Amino acid sequence: MEKIKVGLEPVYDARKLGVGRMGLLGFQHLFAMFGATVLVPILTGLDVQTTLLMAGIGTLLFHLLTKFKVPAFLGSSFAFLGGYAAIAPLAKDGSANTEMLPYACLGVVGAGLLYVVLALVIKLVGVKRVMKLFPPVVTGPIIIAIGLCLAPSALNNCATCWPLAIIALGTVIAFNIWGKGMAKIIPVLIGVAVAYVCAIIFGNLLDIPAFTKVEWWTIRDAAWVGLPIHWKGTVFGGVDFSQHAKVAAALTTMIPIAIATMMEHIGDICAIGSTAGKDYINKPGLHRTLLGDGLATSLASLFGGPANTTYGENTGVLALSRVYDPRVVRIAAYIAIILSFSPKFAAVIKVMPAGIVGGISFILYGMIAAIGVRNVVEANVDFKKSRNVIVAAIIVVCALGIKFSSGMGGDIVNSIDGTVKFAIAGIDFSLSGLAVAALAGIILNALFPDKDDPVDLSINAVPDEDSAAE
Repeated sequence: MEKIKVGLEPVYDARKLGVGRMGLLGFQHLFAMFGATVLVPILTGLDVQTTLLMAGIGTLLFHLLTKFKVPAFLGSSFAFLGGYAAIAPLAKDGSANTEMLPYACLGVVGAGLLYVVLALVIKLVGVKRVMKLFPPVVTGPIIIAIGLCLAPSALNNCATCWPLAIIALGTVIAFNIWGKGMAKIIPVLIGVAVAYVCAIIFGNLLDIPAFTKVEWWTIRDAAWVGLPIHWKGTVFGGVDFSQHAKVAAALTTMIPIAIATMMEHIGDICAIGSTAGKDYINKPGLHRTLLGDGLATSLASLFGGPANTTYGENTGVLALSRVYDPRVVRIAAYIAIILSFSPKFAAVIKVMPAGIVGGISFILYGMIAAIGVRNVVEANVDFKKSRNVIVAAIIVVCALGIKFSSGMGGDIVNSIDGTVKFAIAGIDFSLSGLAVAALAGIILNALFPDKDDPVDLSINAVPDEDSAAE
């Protein structure tokens, strides 16, 4: 296998790998994204099969729109979990809210289209002018608030079986800190697997009361092959557009969340470019990557899947393998599409005890908040400036205060979110705390602009092979 020097690190030439090795690398990318991607439908009630199908199709669409140059995999986005919880909260027994999930998906379709709008604006006016509207002092606190708003959900799931939650959480932490190679990249998947096995051994076989039993008969009765899309779960079959209040609530709750996820996208593209030694911000262009991510999100949600997003886990795989050929990532997408046609595989995920979900989400939700902190730190946001403190403070208080305040209709015990309700032209609107926080941040940032220039997003990179031709 031929090596090419890029900077100080040897890069393996994927053209010399052969089909077999490229297939193995594709599986590696699949495993890296798998644990987090399937967790989103478990937490929201969306269909696992649909999620896998749309992750694969979304990734292929992204590659098409980015000229097959960017080695990114698109998996399920955690940023929209708060929106799903507000629009389509799970029942007390953990079952899906099948009536409202299509409306939540409609809201995510709108969020994906916001990506398209920003992509067009960036193409017309350039990256630096647009970034003045979305500085880190706005997006960082929003991401922090997303993680903090989800924290009670993690603890509620943990409470169903603390032993399994602790096993899952401990496994993820152990492999994330001390794991080697692939084990360090897929701690979530390993944590789920270890806790699942413990549930079967201690719950089903040994019948220890403290452990939840796995409903193995559901797996046994599931078909090996089945269609991954269910009409009633899609926007086309599940949304009654005459229900204006539901439609308006879904759109106004979900669309503002895209402001934060678009900033995450920009950071991910910079990270992938830095890893591969190429400037994807300019070639093929940030407008193309945003377009690919946005259309993939809208397409997935139209058919009942969760929002898509570029995955940092797969960037870790790129750094580990030092194979940056996008074809390897596309192989992972093909595998995800194939697995989506197996209801039995989906059943294995569906019957996972809630305690395992709680243990995994315990750290993941905290990581979302930590990512927001990291974004603020890396952007060198100066909190000695009063305007920065005010913007961040109002964002966090709006998001958490509205969600949990009894004065806004919130009920922590019964997992009911507070909202800001108002009517315009006879149509009732309901804004979640995250939506209000995002709007407040943008407005305050515009009213009290920072004189500092936005951060230059370009990176020192090796030019594309065909950049001269373009």
